[in-house]
Amino acid sequence: MTTEDSDSSKTNGGVLKDHDFRFLFYSTSLSQLGHQISGLALPLVAVVTLAASEFEVGLLSAMSTVAFLLIGLPAGVWVDRLRYRHILISSDVIRAAVLLTVPAAWWMGVLTVWQLYAVALVMGVFSVFFDVAYQSYLPRLIGRDQLVEGNAKLETVHSVAQLGGPVAAGQLIAWLTAPVALALDVVAMGLSALFIGRMRYRQSKPVPLPGSRLTADIAEGLRFVLGNPLLRVIAGSTALFNLAFSAYTAMLVFFLPRELGLGAHEVGIVFSVLGVGGLAGALATRRVTLWLGEGRTIWLSMALTAPFALLLPAAQDGWSVWLGAAGLGLVSFGVVIYNVTQVSFRQRVTPDRLLGRMNATMRFLVWGTQPVGALLGGVLGQFYGAEAALWIAGTAACAAFLPVALSPLRKMRQLPDASTASLPSQ
Repeated sequence: MTTEDSDSSKTNGGVLKDHDFRFLFYSTSLSQLGHQISGLALPLVAVVTLAASEFEVGLLSAMSTVAFLLIGLPAGVWVDRLRYRHILISSDVIRAAVLLTVPAAWWMGVLTVWQLYAVALVMGVFSVFFDVAYQSYLPRLIGRDQLVEGNAKLETVHSVAQLGGPVAAGQLIAWLTAPVALALDVVAMGLSALFIGRMRYRQSKPVPLPGSRLTADIAEGLRFVLGNPLLRVIAGSTALFNLAFSAYTAMLVFFLPRELGLGAHEVGIVFSVLGVGGLAGALATRRVTLWLGEGRTIWLSMALTAPFALLLPAAQDGWSVWLGAAGLGLVSFGVVIYNVTQVSFRQRVTPDRLLGRMNATMRFLVWGTQPVGALLGGVLGQFYGAEAALWIAGTAACAAFLPVALSPLRKMRQLPDASTASLPSQ
């Protein structure tokens, strides 16, 4: 099936009528559900099973994202030189195999925190390849004019998984223990790979330009992102928010069970509220962008919702915990609207041959701050306590909107595409 065939099949009924997008949708649904299980279970293995300290939990969180710093830029070049579908399948299979070692080691009585670090690192490496390939694949599957709808539907999947995943994960952890619950993520990743294998679109193997070199190709991706003033400020705001919120979430997993005394099931419910907010944000994105315009949506969605993250560290017990959880739901509402709008713009404004490098460069810049933030959260928690770390990180997140708010995005309704990228529209 060609790209043109995919586009024509979506003229009636939206992107879910397209065979390949539908199987990507199924694959993403399973991957996201599994990710919610492992995202809660892996740190709880460290906290509950191995009695890890605040710093060790922060380091574990950092290991899961440090790959974006280590290989983020060259990954974009490699993705542009390989077939996206093969990358997606291989990444799922390898991550499933590595994650399976955790319940196996626990069952044999040899599980250590060092193994958790190694598992988180390897999974992070192949998550880099999966994420860059997936975001680069989408414009080819559905066409650039369908990107907002496609990204919104995939964010809906993420939010629904975030809604039900942590609750299910918390209950499964309570019933089966955290290591055994991780085995379900292994199954989900295997099924995800099978669904990707059912996709019909066959991309021809990209042919590198004669004389192309890794460093030169990396530099071209960096120049494209940093040379575009709109992409540059989006990268700045997203990087600042991810730095702060990674510190916040690293300590949240510690704060809820240790300082508020919540059980695994209750921790899952708190995290599921993020899914409620995210689902509402995915459903509201198109309406919000039509009302405010794309540029205003990007900065207002972050500025108006980030302060609600401060409700949770203010909680003591009882109803205030759930008020704080509702605040996280509002943060998630804004984050999803922000992400759908800016990711769709990034994909729309980038030429096909640079999609992998643009996505990898952005991931390097905006996700590369996550391991730093997680380590920072661990250090703050170790010295000042988890509650103080949440206050500091939450306050920093409130300021992350400033780069986009102080840019031309502040007044822009329609953002440019690849054909008009040099002509900012007001």
